[in-house]
Amino acid sequence: MGGDTSPESGGVTVEVKIGIQNVAREIVLDASGTEDEIEAAFASALEGGSLVLTDDKGRRVMVPAGALGYVEVGEPTRGRVGFGA
Repeated sequence: MGGDTSPESGGVTVEVKIGIQNVAREIVLDASGTEDEIEAAFASALEGGSLVLTDDKGRRVMVPAGALGYVEVGEPTRGRVGFGA
Protein backbone atom coordinates (compact mmCIF):
# COMPACT_ATOMS: atom_id res chain seq x y z
CA MET A 1 0.00 0.00 0.00
CA GLY A 2 2.92 2.37 0.63
CA GLY A 3 0.93 4.85 2.72
CA ASP A 4 -1.73 5.26 0.05
CA THR A 5 -5.36 4.24 0.46
CA SER A 6 -7.06 2.50 -2.42
CA PRO A 7 -10.04 4.18 -4.05
CA GLU A 8 -11.43 0.71 -4.90
CA SER A 9 -12.64 -0.08 -1.37
CA GLY A 10 -16.20 -0.85 -2.29
CA GLY A 11 -17.51 2.71 -1.97
CA VAL A 12 -16.50 3.02 1.69
CA THR A 13 -15.29 6.43 2.84
CA VAL A 14 -14.07 7.58 6.22
CA GLU A 15 -13.99 11.16 7.49
CA VAL A 16 -10.39 11.97 8.41
CA LYS A 17 -9.22 15.08 10.26
CA ILE A 18 -5.51 15.81 10.08
CA GLY A 19 -3.95 18.30 12.47
CA ILE A 20 -0.72 19.89 11.30
CA GLN A 21 1.82 21.36 13.71
CA ASN A 22 1.85 25.18 13.88
CA VAL A 23 -1.24 25.45 11.63
CA ALA A 24 -4.54 26.63 13.14
CA ARG A 25 -6.86 24.82 10.69
CA GLU A 26 -7.11 21.09 10.30
CA ILE A 27 -7.47 19.23 7.00
CA VAL A 28 -10.82 17.42 6.76
CA LEU A 29 -11.50 14.94 3.97
CA ASP A 30 -13.65 11.92 3.18
CA ALA A 31 -10.91 9.41 2.45
CA SER A 32 -11.52 6.34 0.33
CA GLY A 33 -10.76 3.23 2.33
CA THR A 34 -11.37 1.57 5.64
CA GLU A 35 -10.30 2.62 9.13
CA ASP A 36 -7.61 -0.07 9.04
CA GLU A 37 -6.22 1.26 5.74
CA ILE A 38 -6.10 4.81 7.13
CA GLU A 39 -4.36 3.59 10.29
CA ALA A 40 -1.82 1.62 8.21
CA ALA A 41 -1.10 4.72 6.09
CA PHE A 42 -0.56 6.77 9.28
CA ALA A 43 1.74 4.12 10.79
CA SER A 44 3.72 3.98 7.56
CA ALA A 45 4.09 7.77 7.58
CA LEU A 46 5.44 7.71 11.13
CA GLU A 47 8.20 5.34 10.02
CA GLY A 48 9.43 8.03 7.66
CA GLY A 49 8.04 9.77 4.65
CA SER A 50 4.63 11.33 4.37
CA LEU A 51 0.98 10.54 4.96
CA VAL A 52 -0.74 10.07 1.61
CA LEU A 53 -4.53 9.67 1.44
CA THR A 54 -6.94 9.67 -1.50
CA ASP A 55 -10.29 11.39 -1.02
CA ASP A 56 -13.64 10.21 -2.37
CA LYS A 57 -13.16 12.29 -5.55
CA GLY A 58 -9.76 10.77 -6.37
CA ARG A 59 -7.65 13.73 -5.16
CA ARG A 60 -4.51 12.93 -3.17
CA VAL A 61 -3.55 14.70 0.06
CA MET A 62 0.08 14.44 1.14
CA VAL A 63 1.39 15.65 4.51
CA PRO A 64 5.04 15.27 5.59
CA ALA A 65 5.29 13.00 8.65
CA GLY A 66 7.29 15.60 10.58
CA ALA A 67 4.42 18.09 10.29
CA LEU A 68 1.69 15.75 11.60
CA GLY A 69 0.08 16.77 14.86
CA TYR A 70 -2.74 14.23 14.95
CA VAL A 71 -5.03 12.13 12.77
CA GLU A 72 -8.67 11.59 13.77
CA VAL A 73 -10.61 8.87 11.95
CA GLY A 74 -14.42 8.96 11.94
CA GLU A 75 -17.00 6.30 11.30
CA PRO A 76 -16.99 4.62 7.87
CA THR A 77 -19.87 5.47 5.53
CA ARG A 78 -21.05 3.74 2.36
CA GLY A 79 -21.42 5.68 -0.88
CA ARG A 80 -24.70 7.59 -0.96
CA VAL A 81 -27.17 7.58 -3.81
CA GLY A 82 -29.81 10.18 -4.62
CA PHE A 83 -30.39 13.88 -4.22
CA GLY A 84 -30.96 13.90 -0.45
CA ALA A 85 -27.45 12.66 0.32
